[in-house]
Amino acid sequence: MLKTIETDIIIVGAGPVGLFAVFEAGLLKMRCHLIDALPHPGGQLMEIYPKKPIYDIPGCPSVLAGDLVKNLMEQILPFNPGFTLGERAEKIEKLDDGRWCVTTSQGTRHHAPVIFIAGGLGCFEPRKPPISNIEHFEDKGVEYFVRNPEFFKDRRVVIAGGGDSALDWTIYLADVTQNLTLVHRRTEFRGAPDSVEKVMELAEKGRIRLITNAQVTGLQGNGKLDGVVIQHDTEGTFSIETDFFVPLFGLTPKLGPIAEWSLSLEKGAIEVNTLDYSTNQPGIYAIGDINTYPGKLKLILCGFHEATLACQSAFKHVRPDQKLSFKYTTVTGIEGLPL
Repeated sequence: MLKTIETDIIIVGAGPVGLFAVFEAGLLKMRCHLIDALPHPGGQLMEIYPKKPIYDIPGCPSVLAGDLVKNLMEQILPFNPGFTLGERAEKIEKLDDGRWCVTTSQGTRHHAPVIFIAGGLGCFEPRKPPISNIEHFEDKGVEYFVRNPEFFKDRRVVIAGGGDSALDWTIYLADVTQNLTLVHRRTEFRGAPDSVEKVMELAEKGRIRLITNAQVTGLQGNGKLDGVVIQHDTEGTFSIETDFFVPLFGLTPKLGPIAEWSLSLEKGAIEVNTLDYSTNQPGIYAIGDINTYPGKLKLILCGFHEATLACQSAFKHVRPDQKLSFKYTTVTGIEGLPL
């Protein structure tokens, strides 16, 4: 028999923004149930870079991505959210009573007056460089994500890329690897200026090797990677011995089934009203990296703000006969936790 779950807010996506939405909803006495295709909460933070430090969470000079998820899970514990994990949200439909129904890939049905879409980048896959034999070396020296930095301890590593992820991991892994090379096709980088400055300092001190105006065009090895071929704009072609090649060119986002939910889209993201981050479908909100609006910044802290305002608006759908009375948590405390 197919399972049906009743709640106040269905949250599609159990990443950091979806988890924080549970907290804000809980303060307003609204129950939440989260759906995620991954087998665990945390989204990309847990799946791709749980050991990566994050620097832009207020009050936390530095926090590992995995620890941030752990803290968010602890924060929402008093509100007892439900989870449907390892199942993808496939279909939505409007019920006769005005509520929404979200059905997953396993047939689990979820009923609620409100849906929060907090799916991050949606379904995603790494952007792979155009190297003919790269698939042959996947999991044999080619890694598209840095899930655990200790995996590269005392090994030779070549990173390719010029964005924030490539710069951040170059800075972090400089203290972990035996030797580290960063390859970028230009002299200018797309990442944060502070990160660019730190990478340049590491290169000047000889702690990393920085090769610009170049690309990795080939991979070498017999069953396992042992070198990369680099094409330089002026120095020609040469090889570097390495144990790992980590191309960090970002992710290719795909909305998946969400694209078929009759939502207003722009370039693969969901358009929202910045008053409350509602979509063109009443009762459906989009928060975090999956939405778009003028001035949008894809930052976790921005997603937290969006979740807060969305919850305030959602209250009118969930409790239409009640007046919203919001109080500061410093005044009221949280049920189950000490003041």
